[in-house]
Amino acid sequence: MTTKAFSYIPQRPPFVMIGDMISTNSKETITSFCIPEDNILVSNGYFTEPGLVENMAQTAGAGTGYRIQMEGRPTPVGYIAALKNVTIHSLPKVNETITTKITFEQTLLNFHFVKGSVYVGDNLIATCEFKIFENPNPPA
Repeated sequence: MTTKAFSYIPQRPPFVMIGDMISTNSKETITSFCIPEDNILVSNGYFTEPGLVENMAQTAGAGTGYRIQMEGRPTPVGYIAALKNVTIHSLPKVNETITTKITFEQTLLNFHFVKGSVYVGDNLIATCEFKIFENPNPPA
């Protein structure tokens, strides 16, 4: 299942930090993203820490958006309510492809608790835990 992941999130260029959706199900979403040189979160030839965090958040949003669109409902808007245990081991370079895996740990009311991991090849470069609030009344 490779599809353009940004069709499942509300963000639009230039603030799209995901590329292809590799797979998704109720527990896990995996995306890939080739870092373009002109990305607004690139600095000095590297994708920055905020870019990695936003990439993980958008990967979570794409998985949720995909499932909701398959149910015939509009794509929800989610907000990062909390970040925890953010660890950045290294920054990916321009033109490198990152693969991001999000694991949905728990949902409570409109909050999703997720864990994210970002890789370049087999090398783990970043991890984070999120609490994401899903707006129950998305804009029309």
